[in-house]
Amino acid sequence: MKIVVCIKHVPDVQSDRRMEDGFLVRGEEDVLNELDENAVEAAVSLVEELGGEVVTLTMGPEDAEDGLRRALQMGADSGVLVSDESLAGADVVATARTLAAAIARIGGVDPASPREEDQAATGDVDLVITGMASLDSMTSMLPGALAAALGVPALTLASALEASDDGEVLVTRATGTLREVLAAPTPALVSVTDQANEPRYPNFAAMRAAKKKPVDTWDLAELGLEAGAGPAIAVVDSEARPAREAGIIRTDAGEAGRDLAAWLVDNKLV
Repeated sequence: MKIVVCIKHVPDVQSDRRMEDGFLVRGEEDVLNELDENAVEAAVSLVEELGGEVVTLTMGPEDAEDGLRRALQMGADSGVLVSDESLAGADVVATARTLAAAIARIGGVDPASPREEDQAATGDVDLVITGMASLDSMTSMLPGALAAALGVPALTLASALEASDDGEVLVTRATGTLREVLAAPTPALVSVTDQANEPRYPNFAAMRAAKKKPVDTWDLAELGLEAGAGPAIAVVDSEARPAREAGIIRTDAGEAGRDLAAWLVDNKLV
């Protein structure tokens, strides 16, 4: 089984994040997106069970390779970084289009060859796995957009993932009070939640081995894509969130309920 795991190198959620010229500043305290560790673990576990290979894929500046190296430490076999200046600030549509082209190339598909409308663009890639969201934007839109760009079924927000030798994936997910079990033929795309598994912590031997694993860097031209499309959205303005003000403390002497009701009315909250 050949699996591509899409990951993202994001600013550490514990760091002070800021915008400059309409872009989120990257490259200072960036880490592998925590929710993508579950995707890497799911892929590596499947290959350990069924055999095959795991290719990690990311899009970003040069230092995004650090995220790939972390995934390689966790057991992935190789990595691909798509890096191109024209991709700065790419939205979900541009990102999905670019990752789909990269997955096609990983799967041995010639980007110049025409594709039938009902034909998946994954080549010999059997499964694409992503995390449920990236912690820099938390939109959860990419998995569905990427599946649409590839022309494959999307099984999203999986809390459990299984695959079989006969080319089928099975996922379990919770929606409100319901528990759903969904199946799809491969090739398919699955996004996993942080409930899907417990990501392994790489030991020293795995860290050393990761340094020898191959990482390729591609630009848009190598994917058969034209530069300059740009994002469909732009940040017009941004400012730091104001510090949270201290709350009002009332000592209840029997009138706190009335005071609260009056405060809600005065502030037009009811």
